[in-house]
Amino acid sequence: MPSFDMLNELIPVFVTLFVIIDPLGLVPVFIVLTQGTSAAHRRRMAIRACLTSFFILAAFALIGEGLLGIFGIHMPAFRIAGGTLLFLIALEMLFEKRSQKRNQRAEQVHQELEEDHEAEKAQKAQAAAPTTKSANGHTIPDEEADDISIFPMSIPFLSGPGAIASVMLLMGKFEDNIAMQASVIGVVAVVMAIAFVFFLASNVVAKRLSPTVATVVSRLLGMILAALAVQFIIDGVKQAFF
Repeated sequence: MPSFDMLNELIPVFVTLFVIIDPLGLVPVFIVLTQGTSAAHRRRMAIRACLTSFFILAAFALIGEGLLGIFGIHMPAFRIAGGTLLFLIALEMLFEKRSQKRNQRAEQVHQELEEDHEAEKAQKAQAAAPTTKSANGHTIPDEEADDISIFPMSIPFLSGPGAIASVMLLMGKFEDNIAMQASVIGVVAVVMAIAFVFFLASNVVAKRLSPTVATVVSRLLGMILAALAVQFIIDGVKQAFF
């Protein structure tokens, strides 16, 4: 059973990863990218995206420091650079830029996929598969629905540069504690499980979460992330120069 001190260490780990991965903020993105597809297709996309992202982040957690060593990069330098990256992400959250960029990118990808579909549909007959109606009245057979699980849901949304940097920073912070490093990977799994649940209930979450509440939560979490990012920078400076 985890000790009280261990739980105290895991709370900022969870907060950091939850804020960076931002499963709640990705709900509108998931809705846009899976618009007009069946529940079974959305479930498959959610499973694949979350599993792929978990394995990507777990891989960087385990071998990330070794990869840095190949390029002659030491952890103090990475802590300073990673902390700076997280601080910039926190600023975007505080000024509501991050969600706008994500939604714009999701809409752009969705539009490109729709254009590709229109070209293919002109030459294909409708297949006998479960379908649902999209917003414009057309139906999308499951076999023709786009696979958005790897791109863009997993990369860059769920396991982007910020999430990879966060995992590596947290693993470096507990480099002498195997139990805590294993717990960091466990927290990644928990956050991905939360993201999976949010994606499955995306329509309900989107209806229940008002824009005002979402803005307040985003800015509060952005402030917490900014403080954690500054701490990473301070730790890196101490380790490098003192």
